[in-house]
Amino acid sequence: MSEAPAAPRPVSADTVHPAGLDLLLTPPRARTGWQVLPARVGAMCAVELQKLRHDRTELYTRAVQPALWLLIFGETFTRIRAIPTGGIPYLDYLAPGIIAQSAMFIAIFYGIMIIWERDAGILTKLLVTPTPRSALITGKAFAAGVKALIQAVVVVVIAALLGVAMTWNPLRLLGVAVAVVLGSAFFSCLSMTIAGIVLTRDRLMGIGQAITMPLFFGSNALYPVAVMPGWLQTISKINPLSYQVDALRGLLLGTHAHLALDYGVLVLAAALGILSASSLLGRLAR
Repeated sequence: MSEAPAAPRPVSADTVHPAGLDLLLTPPRARTGWQVLPARVGAMCAVELQKLRHDRTELYTRAVQPALWLLIFGETFTRIRAIPTGGIPYLDYLAPGIIAQSAMFIAIFYGIMIIWERDAGILTKLLVTPTPRSALITGKAFAAGVKALIQAVVVVVIAALLGVAMTWNPLRLLGVAVAVVLGSAFFSCLSMTIAGIVLTRDRLMGIGQAITMPLFFGSNALYPVAVMPGWLQTISKINPLSYQVDALRGLLLGTHAHLALDYGVLVLAAALGILSASSLLGRLAR
């Protein structure tokens, strides 16, 4: 009579797996310390930008307004030479201001999105995760900056086609990108701060429409500060958009600019915006 087959040997938990299988069974190391916040900011930014894959309509429609400013307003005032620009063609002078304007218009209504997320229950779910509120706000702010950067590329291309003499120095263009992102981060945080105060989309739309044009006309985007009345010069000096335009104009056109001051104000404004929006995020979610 033949012997019964031997029972299979039990597999030990310490058995060495093939290299590929071992990678699948070994969980990745968790980020700790200083790595946590940047990782979560990047994750939130990526989530926001994923929305562009499904609907790019906003990018196309928002390109219309800056094109009209350059084609109609810029070309007309270049011909009549009504605004002193220090020997620079008015269309060249205007182009950096339109870049800043289009970036601001994208960011200033960003609070509507966070109110929609509150109404859909998404914001509540985000707040119960370990992600700090500041990381959530910062991710959204820099996502707004990336969207504004895409818009800025469109404006630069239109301006180049119209013959605006801009620099193509990579370092200067990098500085332009940083200024656009910082300015957009501030205005998106301003919008989210207002959202945390008014709590409804209708009120936010009304306030956003009420402050966008004063911010734009109360800056140096359309005309030099020297030609403004005294009270408007004071407003221009506390308007972050003026510092963004000054940086863009100096980098793109090579005009005199106070870059250290401009970037300092933009960084400070973005940091204060993130702080204020983060502090009101809990009120928005109630």
